[in-house]
Amino acid sequence: MQVKLLFISLFYFGSLLSVVYAQAQNHIHDEKAAKVDFSNPDDVRTFPLGKVDLAKIGGAMIGRAVFQPGWKWSESVKPIAKTESCEAPHFQYHVSGILRIKMDDGTVLDCKAGDVSYLPMGHDAWVVGKEPVVVIDFHGMYDYAKANMGK
Repeated sequence: MQVKLLFISLFYFGSLLSVVYAQAQNHIHDEKAAKVDFSNPDDVRTFPLGKVDLAKIGGAMIGRAVFQPGWKWSESVKPIAKTESCEAPHFQYHVSGILRIKMDDGTVLDCKAGDVSYLPMGHDAWVVGKEPVVVIDFHGMYDYAKANMGK
């Protein structure tokens, strides 16, 4: 199962890079170098035991999520999202802490500092231990912890 997830992650990452490359080729003369500072985010979303800082750069929305010990998606964000499990796919770099993810198919992953994870829609997640979890999410934070009006 982990080999399958690795191949899916590599495929997804390759697809993401090709889209970014194509966008760069189309706008190579229009765009300027840029940087973002998460201490001055474009948007902040807070929920019990966590928050997400959002920053726009290069046409993308990047999120820095901080989850405190005791945070669990199904307890903190599910009431906001109004879905049975997290429907946002994620492509994340794990900065600190341990995040346990349980996919709807039963697969369980523990992600720690230095890991990169790809999570398709359909999962729950929670902090393991007493250290806050910090992740940088390159995909999936645009609607994260936003009320789902259609459900």
